[in-house]
Amino acid sequence: MSTHAKRERLLLADLLEAAGPDAPTLCEGWLARDLAAHVVVRERRPDAAGGVLVPALRSRMERIQAEYVAKPYEELIQLIRTGPPRLSPYGIKQIDEAANAIEFYVHTEDVRRAQPDWTPRELDRVFADTLWSRVEKGGRMLGRKSPVGLVLRRPDGQTAVAHRGTPVVTVTGEPGELVLFVFGRQSVADVELDGDKDAIARAQEAKLGI
Repeated sequence: MSTHAKRERLLLADLLEAAGPDAPTLCEGWLARDLAAHVVVRERRPDAAGGVLVPALRSRMERIQAEYVAKPYEELIQLIRTGPPRLSPYGIKQIDEAANAIEFYVHTEDVRRAQPDWTPRELDRVFADTLWSRVEKGGRMLGRKSPVGLVLRRPDGQTAVAHRGTPVVTVTGEPGELVLFVFGRQSVADVELDGDKDAIARAQEAKLGI
């Protein structure tokens, strides 16, 4: 049975291939080739991937990622499709699903929504619930830099606190859209924001995400 992570992986690879190496993405300063290289380095070079979270490793990560950017684009796409090497922790189905379902979903949307004619995806209920579970568990880490309180709300009324504080902004939308919001893609997230006008503006401009 295909996992959400595997499905999103293949969709991301297809979108990157169709868009071409010089296509724009929502990742600031990154074209499609840069995003593809990031995905490959994250899975295949754990000695460098830690630079995302550890400042001391950032220069090494950037150097190694530049080496992958220089590789043929078709090779990067194939490496994404074939998945992590055999000894990688990501090769374990449960770890792959836990770590990559949301990662690949966000990056898939980074490619899709950088195009002028994008429309929101309609996600199946099981995947939507999976994304919501990730928001409930990881929302506070992703929303930790918010200058205002953030409450995430599904249309059915379920809520999760992404950041405690006042004034409070309530962000309402489908789970996939809430994921994009707390991962710093506020400008393209299809959500409704309720709260003080100034607070809403601050929430929209906040540096959210990892």
